[in-house]
Amino acid sequence: MKQGFVTAVMDQYSIEEVIDFAASNGFECIEAACWPKEKAERRYAGVTHIDVDKLDHESAEYILTYCRERRIEISALAYYPNVLDPDLEKRAYCIEHLKKVIEAANRLKVYMVTTFIGRVPDLNVMKNLEIAEEVWGPLLQFAEELGVKIAIENCPMLFTEDEWPGGKNIATSPVIWRELFHRLPSPNLGLNYDPSHFIWQEMDYIKPIYEFKDKIFHVHYKDIKLNKEARSEVGILAAPLSYMIPRIPGHGDVGWGGCNFLYICITRNWISGGGMYRSRR
Repeated sequence: MKQGFVTAVMDQYSIEEVIDFAASNGFECIEAACWPKEKAERRYAGVTHIDVDKLDHESAEYILTYCRERRIEISALAYYPNVLDPDLEKRAYCIEHLKKVIEAANRLKVYMVTTFIGRVPDLNVMKNLEIAEEVWGPLLQFAEELGVKIAIENCPMLFTEDEWPGGKNIATSPVIWRELFHRLPSPNLGLNYDPSHFIWQEMDYIKPIYEFKDKIFHVHYKDIKLNKEARSEVGILAAPLSYMIPRIPGHGDVGWGGCNFLYICITRNWISGGGMYRSRR
């Protein structure tokens, strides 16, 4: 197991500074942020540590050499937009940039991209699955041709006022994963598994690991703490941040410390990094 962090948390630093920080602080890998260079729509988005628009062979070799000399791996290239944005112009933009990130993953010999499936917030799940099949079919074929795996995080993306209540990612539960993998049976489509999102949804975060073990490509090593007193005031239909607080792993409600989830990650040889993660090629 190798630990690292998503570089979006160091948005004021260059890629060299991020790699140096990782190396000098005992990390072994990074999940490199690859958003387009533009104003961020939300926290931890809009961060560009690897500019895929300008990544040629020479710049890729420079990054690889810099990482290699400091014994830091790049576990994945990270870009988490709403690929199913109801605004078709925005959707097309996200798709095109995601394709550039996939190409960059191949050029950097990373072969892993972490992202979201996306969601049209005002449509139901089944309709979104139909749209996802239409949008992601060609994207996955493109990824397969380049040997790149796509790891979808199970975050509902409904934390802020503009995201609530529909959210911006449908790939949030085992029921939806089964249907998603049935409709999109690509061996290159899998999960970026984050147990913290199961906690506040009152879901079992251990059981799905056994069913989807071969589809877990990457793990986000995160934690949250439920504020049950606050939840009793606002109810489970309120925006999640009104009754839960993000925590450092081991200081929330995920069983990182004594047990189970961390043990499973280690025994399955998953690379954990980014506050978070694992990648298996």
